[in-house]
Amino acid sequence: MKNVMISLLVAGVCLPVFSQGYVPSREDVDAFFTTKTLVVLEDNPLMEYNKIIKKVMEQEWTITEFDFISNKEFEEKRMDAQYSFIYTAQVTFEADKTDAAYRFLHLSLGGDYFRLNEMPDIASVPLAYYNVEEDRYAYKLAILVRFIQNHAKLVKEHPEIISANVFKHYNDNIKDIRDKTLYLLEEELAPTVNTEAKIKKVYPYKFELVTPEEIEAAIKDRDPNVVFLHKVGPEGTKLDARSYKVIIGAADANFYYFDYHKISNKSPDGFLETDFKSLVK
Repeated sequence: MKNVMISLLVAGVCLPVFSQGYVPSREDVDAFFTTKTLVVLEDNPLMEYNKIIKKVMEQEWTITEFDFISNKEFEEKRMDAQYSFIYTAQVTFEADKTDAAYRFLHLSLGGDYFRLNEMPDIASVPLAYYNVEEDRYAYKLAILVRFIQNHAKLVKEHPEIISANVFKHYNDNIKDIRDKTLYLLEEELAPTVNTEAKIKKVYPYKFELVTPEEIEAAIKDRDPNVVFLHKVGPEGTKLDARSYKVIIGAADANFYYFDYHKISNKSPDGFLETDFKSLVK
């Protein structure tokens, strides 16, 4: 990420730090595989995140030892290079010129770094706008953790793909979507492509308009025939900035498509007609 401000709520205090877009080195990736991964739990007892992430880590995480810690412990342990950390952080992009804040899921290395943003990021993925209810993304946490784990293994095996825009590598998978069924939520589609009839005009491959429960079931069943849209947008928060669009394999957790656009009258929040056309190219 370039020119971002990250604010992480630690022990009740919001600590802003700045990042210029760190690209992990081969040494960072190798070092990660020698660490113990500490998963930072949320302080808010009303959030379901803690319950879900504990279950997800037990089911999905195999590449390092792991344990769970509080935000207070995170501040104490993050300076120690023997640890890596999975945590959520509030992220804003200076270039957006808006007050929009996003919740990202990060995998970062510990070490002697004064600021949080200086910790080398092995992987990070957008979950939602920061004030969006967690039920918008909680049911997808398993697949996003699975992606982060797979991504760490991928960059270790193929360090040549590491770059400031490593997600461009995943867009090479677009052609494989054509053999799968694309699951879509109607409310995550732009008005010009929010019905079966409209979609068929621009997308000739298999798709279904489904419910979140059907996406959750495909993830749980690791259905190899399903890919689904993970869309990150304002969801009624009245902050129009970025709309992220990621298509993820329900079984392999691969990213088959990754893009975002600035929300405007011409490009509303959601998967656009131009996105469908990109899948067909």
